[in-house]
Amino acid sequence: MSHPRPVPRRPEGRLALALAFAAAAAAFLAIFLFGRANTSDYTATLFGQADADAVRLKALLATGVLGLATLQLLLALWMYGRLPGVRRVPGPVPITHRIVGVVLFALSVPITVHCVRAYGVQLTGSRVAVHSIAGCFFYGAFAAKVLLVRSRHLPGWALPVAGGALVVVVVVLWYTSALWHFNGDTVPALSLGQHHLPLGWL
Repeated sequence: MSHPRPVPRRPEGRLALALAFAAAAAAFLAIFLFGRANTSDYTATLFGQADADAVRLKALLATGVLGLATLQLLLALWMYGRLPGVRRVPGPVPITHRIVGVVLFALSVPITVHCVRAYGVQLTGSRVAVHSIAGCFFYGAFAAKVLLVRSRHLPGWALPVAGGALVVVVVVLWYTSALWHFNGDTVPALSLGQHHLPLGWL
């Protein structure tokens, strides 16, 4: 009587996950520690804009990042056959997904540089603290995703989790900065069914 062969384990997958987590932690800590040690310079400019003009420009750029993140999510769902009603995946979709990711990252850099120069990583005030931590987490998640996407020995959940984390953190960053600015320097409340969650404390 023959017995089924045991499915071999893949140490390469565990190594890839460990490296991705290590890269995420290193990127997070590097930006967090640098931001905490930085001396705030509120006169820092962004593409020649300063003060309120720089904040307005950052809000617009952050909205662009949010749009690109949404597009990336749709392209990823398309590639993996999760987009409702769409079966065929044209050849340009994967390369477009990569290009959008590169543009998203490039667009985020001047925003981050200005934030770190002007404010650093601040933990006073809930909105500012959430925004600062999310900004550090963004680059950690991005570093992890870059490593994971190059590995062929991953569990099926790894890449979707990394990509989903990136989209979620972009939404959090936009909500605590651009939306805050567009809403008159206040964060609107979230409606949860019959209950309203006031987020003015952010």
